[in-house]
Amino acid sequence: MSEGFESNPFADPEAGRAAGRNAGAGKSAENIIDDFNPFAVDQFANQPIPVSQQPAIMQPSAPEHPPPYSYAPTTSTAASVAATKSVTDDLQRRQEELDRKAAEIERREKELAGRTVLSSARVDNFPPLPSWFPIKPCFFQDFNLDIPAAFQKIVRAHFYYWIAYCLLLFVNVGIALGSLVTQSVYGSGTTFGLSILYFVLFTPCSFVCWYRPAYKAFRSDSSFNFFFYFFVFFIQFCAHIIQAIGIDGSGTCGMINGIQSTNVNMVVGILMIVVGILFGCCAAVSMILLIKVHRIYRSSGASFSKAQQEFAQGVWSNRTVQQTTVNIASSAAQQAYTDVRH
Repeated sequence: MSEGFESNPFADPEAGRAAGRNAGAGKSAENIIDDFNPFAVDQFANQPIPVSQQPAIMQPSAPEHPPPYSYAPTTSTAASVAATKSVTDDLQRRQEELDRKAAEIERREKELAGRTVLSSARVDNFPPLPSWFPIKPCFFQDFNLDIPAAFQKIVRAHFYYWIAYCLLLFVNVGIALGSLVTQSVYGSGTTFGLSILYFVLFTPCSFVCWYRPAYKAFRSDSSFNFFFYFFVFFIQFCAHIIQAIGIDGSGTCGMINGIQSTNVNMVVGILMIVVGILFGCCAAVSMILLIKVHRIYRSSGASFSKAQQEFAQGVWSNRTVQQTTVNIASSAAQQAYTDVRH
C-alpha cells in the first residue's frame, strides 16, 4: 500500500523509463570501472565498439548549370516579326522619299533665288546678231538659267526642232525655184512665191507663237502658256500634214506635186518628194513633242481655271491695258457728260 501511495499517478511513464535506463547505464559503467585491470592485455579487444550517434551531414553537390537557352520562334512570333520588319521597311522607304522631295524643293528654291538675283542683269541675246547690226536681239534665252534641270531636255528639243523647221522652209524655197525653172508642175510660180512668203513669215511666227510659249511655260510653270502652246502647236502639226501632201500652188513641195514633176524632170520630182517626206517627219516629231509636253503638263497639277486666272492677272497687270482702259473709260464718261449738258 505504501508503494502505491508513494508513486505519482500524474508522472510521465516515459520519463520514468528513461530514468531507469540512465540508472542502469550508470551501474554498468561503475561495474566496468571496478572490473578494469590495467595490466590485462586486450581486455576490450572482443568488446564491440560503440558506434557514435552523430547527425547525418549532407555534402553539398556540385552546382548544375541549366541547359543552354535556345529560342525557337513559333508561327505567330515569326509572323509578328515579319510584319514589324515590313512596317519598318515601309517607313524607311517613305522617309527616303520625303528626303528626296525635300532636297528637290530646296534645289528648286536655290535655283529660283539665283534666277531672281540675276534677273536684273538680263541682257537680250537672241537672235545672236553682231554688235554692228542695226537690229538688236529681242529675247533672252538661257536654258541653264531659266529652265529647271528636269525640263531642259524637252525645251532644247523644241529649239532644235524649230531650227530644223526653218531650214526645211529654206530648202523648200530652193526646190520650188527648181520647179519654176523646169516648169515641172502646174502653178510652180505660185508655189515659189508662197514658199518665200512662208519662209519669211513662218520663221519668226513659229518662234514667237509656239516655241516661246513652251519656253515660258517651263520657265515659270505657267498654265496659260501651256494652253497657248497646245493650241498653236496643234495647228502647226496640221500645217505639216498639208505641206507634206504637196498640193499644186500651195507653196510647198510635197508628195503630189513631186510625183507629177517626175514626168517632166526626174531630179526635181525626187527632190520634191524628199521635201514632202521631211515635212511628214516634222509632223511626226511635232506630235511626239506635243504628247510629251501634255504628259508633263498633266503631272504638274495645272488646270484650265488656273490658266484663266493667270490670263486675267496678266491682262490687268499690263500697264498698256490699264492705260487703254482708263482712256476708254474717261472718254466714255466725258462723252456722257457732254450729252447730258446738251
